[in-house]
Amino acid sequence: MLNMEESLAPVEKTNEDVLSMVDVLKEEAELEEEANAVLGDSDDQNCTYPMGYVSRQALYACSTCSPENPAGVCLACSLECHEGHELFELYTKRNFRCDCGNSKFPGSTCKLYSEKDASNSQNAYNQNFKGLYCTCHRPYPDMEDEIEDEMIQCVICEDWYHGRHLGVDSLPPCETYSEVVCADCMKKHDFLWAYNVQSQDTKCMVKEEVKSEVDVEGASPVKTQETKENGSDQGTSDDTDNKMSCLLKDLQKRGTSVQGSGSFWQDGWRNKLCKCADCMVKYKAGEIEFLTDEVDTVHNYEQRGRNKTTPCSQYDKGMQALSSMNRIQQVEVLHGFNDLKSELTDYLKKFAENGKVVREEDIREFFSGMEARKRQRATGPIPFMCK
Repeated sequence: MLNMEESLAPVEKTNEDVLSMVDVLKEEAELEEEANAVLGDSDDQNCTYPMGYVSRQALYACSTCSPENPAGVCLACSLECHEGHELFELYTKRNFRCDCGNSKFPGSTCKLYSEKDASNSQNAYNQNFKGLYCTCHRPYPDMEDEIEDEMIQCVICEDWYHGRHLGVDSLPPCETYSEVVCADCMKKHDFLWAYNVQSQDTKCMVKEEVKSEVDVEGASPVKTQETKENGSDQGTSDDTDNKMSCLLKDLQKRGTSVQGSGSFWQDGWRNKLCKCADCMVKYKAGEIEFLTDEVDTVHNYEQRGRNKTTPCSQYDKGMQALSSMNRIQQVEVLHGFNDLKSELTDYLKKFAENGKVVREEDIREFFSGMEARKRQRATGPIPFMCK
């Protein structure tokens, strides 16, 4: 007996690449999951302004309404208040409050939430809000750049960098790291290099569950969290306790290699950062306290988005619809989809080549033209079929 996926695949195949309807639906499901990851934890119906400075959300910059002043709008406002405008997709930013309708947008009011202050003093803006990225200060996509390269976001400044502009000879395999800190941020917070050695060399890692004292020549023993909770070594003063529990000082005594490049960090590296009183003061002074918070990571944000997927996805709906069709209908639907995909790809390619933004009226024009061609084919002369 054939299972559902086998029964929905076309019987005949040519020399060309052929997709079954299940392949099409799976591709759609992957795109849907990716969209849920990026946008799923952001509200597409309500302006996020009343929530204050949201820990992380999808943001957009509107060059139509605010071409000079850097400003960011939430997902819902990008859809409701800036439909058809030229928008820069900023992916996600941390601790940001929606600017839509404030003083950065003279003469306009937010349609979703009009009671806003003139400005959001705690918002941080960088060149991304003007559509520029990396140390090369170029747009993305860059039609003048013929080099294919990855764009990677720095976890601290949240700017995006070409892989070749991170100061390394070659990028490590993407599966070997989860976050990146750019060269400028590593220079500004150079104490992180001590942890970078710890992150890259598992032999140097000081696990939280390790109970024995770290044997470092000339260094004070490091007290683990478990030791503190069990109440051992209670006779020490607060000052001594603070010095003994600083992991950073222990790592620095091993020797730190400060480099002039960006750094790549393995999953879970934030949990290895020292959280003693002295280090917390250092994080606060450098405005990087968020590094001690695992919830801050983009991975965490994306996972929350995936967890919000609807009970019945487009894949499920498609499979239900196809199961009610006969074989001929399934093949006709597949051909129709392939025609749509091919024509739409060719149509959008022109916009990409000329660096133009696709507007709503452009999409309407495409589908109107496709519908007209479909009617023409349907009403045209019937080809002679030799029996």
